[in-house]
Amino acid sequence: MTFETLASDFYAYESLLTDPEKEALANLRAWLEAEVKPIAAEYWDRAEFPMQVVKPLAELGTLSYAWDETKPFENSAVFRGFVQLELARVDPSMATFVGVQNGLATGAISVCGSAEQRAEWIPRLASGEVVGAFGLTEPLSGSDSAQGLRTTAKRDGDTWVLNGAKRWIGNATFSDITIIWAKDVEDSQVKGFIVPTSTPGYTATKIERKISLRTVQNADIMLENVVVPESLRLQNANSFKDTASVLRLTRAEVAWGAVGTAIGAYEAAVRYAADRVQFGKTIGSHQLIQDLLVKCLGNITASLGMVVRVSEMLDRGEQRDEHSALAKAYTTARTRETVAWAREACGGNGIVLDYDVARFFADAEAFYSYEGTREMNTLIVGRSITGKAAFV
Repeated sequence: MTFETLASDFYAYESLLTDPEKEALANLRAWLEAEVKPIAAEYWDRAEFPMQVVKPLAELGTLSYAWDETKPFENSAVFRGFVQLELARVDPSMATFVGVQNGLATGAISVCGSAEQRAEWIPRLASGEVVGAFGLTEPLSGSDSAQGLRTTAKRDGDTWVLNGAKRWIGNATFSDITIIWAKDVEDSQVKGFIVPTSTPGYTATKIERKISLRTVQNADIMLENVVVPESLRLQNANSFKDTASVLRLTRAEVAWGAVGTAIGAYEAAVRYAADRVQFGKTIGSHQLIQDLLVKCLGNITASLGMVVRVSEMLDRGEQRDEHSALAKAYTTARTRETVAWAREACGGNGIVLDYDVARFFADAEAFYSYEGTREMNTLIVGRSITGKAAFV
């Protein structure tokens, strides 16, 4: 398939990809345009997830780009970022689904699991046979998860008994397994568990009335004496530092998703500006509309340069917490600005789903907050700058 750089990639960062990566991205782009874009607003409006997309996503390789036990890495972190961008520019909810499945659930097993656990679960997650979720956030513990986790795990012979609650867990209404992070009552250290969602005592209830990422099926999870065998404890997750090592790898991809969300809104505004006529000519011919579009493109271009660089650093083994934290904090803030300008360019029509920009406008709010709020990521960078922690 012929590869063409997106017009919104103004400095042609996609040209950094290898030819096989360009081909894979072109295939994904074509499938998203044909199969997801036509249904995105409908499913968003109904607050439902299109389960029919899981198998095609797996067949495209999208669920196995980040982790693969059977062969060495064949794709760069920059390519994996562009995959997230491409998903988000069509449907931010789709990018979130893949981020949870591929980055958080599979990533937790890859980083913290034993060789046996990786061999058992990663291929099943990559094929879409198993859908995963990642249970860290709690009703009373979000930004303070490192210290404030209330879900407990108690060892009982060859099993563990989990009790507690989780909130905002993506994919959790239809996941087959959920990675549950819980505090060991014996040593007060955070440990991870692969919990089949069919386990007695495990319940997931969909969170209703959302105004952002409505297609994503977030759930409240209750854990009441959930018994998990030792074989399903992540063998290399022994403290919150191990949990953080998973988040470190996925945070930059959230930044990529934010850039994709900004691009989706910008592209919708450009289309609208080309068609909408006011004062006898298309609004794209008016100076004020052009100014809005240029500001959008400037934010996108600056943010894209940042995420490309932070992913290059990951490929080189140079990326640190503060690098991904700055990328996440900066790009999500710029995305918030960009979707607002794009909505403004569409006038009153910008608040209805028919013209697409409204969906991106609303979804940007979730990217701004999840996987570390702007404030928490700012404090990670601030600690790096000053050498002083200011979290509390």
